Amino acid sequence: MTGRDIAIELTDIWDELGTSDINTMLAKNISFELLEYFAEYTKQFTGALPIQADQKTQDELQEQLPNLMILGYLIRLLEERVD
Repeated sequence: MTGRDIAIELTDIWDELGTSDINTMLAKNISFELLEYFAEYTKQFTGALPIQADQKTQDELQEQLPNLMILGYLIRLLEERVD
């Protein structure tokens, strides 16, 4: 499987998971410290944007970026396990 195949498969499965299933999967694969790091990184990232974004844009980034980072991390874990 390629990284792209893994990403597609994960997103297909993700859409079918309930909140409880997602939380269980995250708890088994991602440490709380890493989740905290993603949240803190997002705050620093949005605070250092080169252009002044409006508050709504910053709020949306702060809400969505940690989720994208988590998905990227999970895809990387899956790639390592497949290899």
